[in-house]
Amino acid sequence: MNQPEQLDIAEVPSTARIATLESLREHLQWAIELEHATLPPYLCALYSLDSAKNPDAAQAVGSVFVEEMIHLALAANLLNAVGGQPRLDTPQMLPRHPRPLPHGDRSLELSLVPFGAEALEMFLRLEQPALPSAPAEGDNYETIGQFYDAIEEGLRHLCAELGEREVFCGDPARQVTAGPFSHTGGQLAAVTDLASALAALEEIVEQGEGTARGEVWDGDQDIFHPERDEVSHYYRFQELKLGRRYRRDDTPKSGPTGEAVAFDLAGVRPMRRNQRMADHLMGSPIRTAQEEFNRTYCGMLHQLEHAFNGTPNALGAAIGMMYALKAQAQGLMEMPDEDGTTAGPTFEYVEPEARR
Repeated sequence: MNQPEQLDIAEVPSTARIATLESLREHLQWAIELEHATLPPYLCALYSLDSAKNPDAAQAVGSVFVEEMIHLALAANLLNAVGGQPRLDTPQMLPRHPRPLPHGDRSLELSLVPFGAEALEMFLRLEQPALPSAPAEGDNYETIGQFYDAIEEGLRHLCAELGEREVFCGDPARQVTAGPFSHTGGQLAAVTDLASALAALEEIVEQGEGTARGEVWDGDQDIFHPERDEVSHYYRFQELKLGRRYRRDDTPKSGPTGEAVAFDLAGVRPMRRNQRMADHLMGSPIRTAQEEFNRTYCGMLHQLEHAFNGTPNALGAAIGMMYALKAQAQGLMEMPDEDGTTAGPTFEYVEPEARR
């Protein structure tokens, strides 16, 4: 929804409000769906890259992907903390690409494409920071930050109205914790009260938009370059687009003025965009490989749902399946398809009984 710039938060229409626990749980399930929706496009771009020829791009996209996984898990922790039940192993999680961002700006489409100009523009729009004066938006949000602002407002309102104990009524044993992860300084922390919930929301927004709207940095240290601070997702993609790194005194207005960021187009596998299994005959090598990938991916969603619904140790199994997905996706991208392109993953839902 488009709001006039001068509109004060207190004047936001009630459709942006989260005024009940039921609505809060619904929006936190949407947050899980939102964070998951970013994963297939990031994975296609990441696996299309030859990391030896394009280490800068591979590190940037890989670190963003890992942090989006952390954000998904934090959203699940938030939902569990308020007595909800995270759902990931459902057909609704994997609609056909291109697809809109869940419950957001319908003009933003997510596609399965190899790394390049199209992917970068999609990622920049996806991670676009909200303006400092932008109102909270619980649905049809223009930026992810505005959506999480609505959740923060809902949490504060419900705690003030009902009390923290009533709001944070979930079983603490369902919380999933881990970290730091190998590709990011981010950590997956438990959510048990308002303070930890606000910290989780801050982690999500800062890694995507920066430590404050209008800032470049996300508050973590760069894992790959310990002498530098980490820039947020949006500005990591700006570095790749503009071919330079941000330095400490750089701002969004100045742009990056640091060392060059190299990119070799020859080091990208030319995956055909937005593929479907139906594009290939049953039993063909590409179709068979795509079916195998989709079974593995849906199995990972099942393990994540299992982890977030009372078996936190299952998170390790889900992460382990990512290694199989990488090999399967890169194998697909080595298979010639049409007009000089290669095959690639389709991210289609496979019913549980068909995964064996």
